[in-house]
Amino acid sequence: MLIEVNDSTFSQELSQHGKVIVKYYASWCGSCKLFAPKYKRLSNDERFTDIAFFDVNAEESPESRKLAGVNNLPSFAIFQDGKHVETVATSKEEAVVELLEKLK
Repeated sequence: MLIEVNDSTFSQELSQHGKVIVKYYASWCGSCKLFAPKYKRLSNDERFTDIAFFDVNAEESPESRKLAGVNNLPSFAIFQDGKHVETVATSKEEAVVELLEKLK
């Protein structure tokens, strides 16, 4: 399940989930749009049912973007128990799966 979050809901949503991956995107970003269906598919993958999948528009949520040190899009960050673990800027599904595996 994908959860749309922004600066006003990020901390609250983060506190409700132990394991989180965040996709940072922008509406103008072509690679972000191409990755969207892959991210949705991963969010429904039975291997990752205990991980919350967040979607954050990086342009509209600068505070959330700063928490993960995002400079390039798309970027993916993992959080465990409310703490930032790692951020990767990529459009490769394998790299995102590697991040997800770190939350297992």
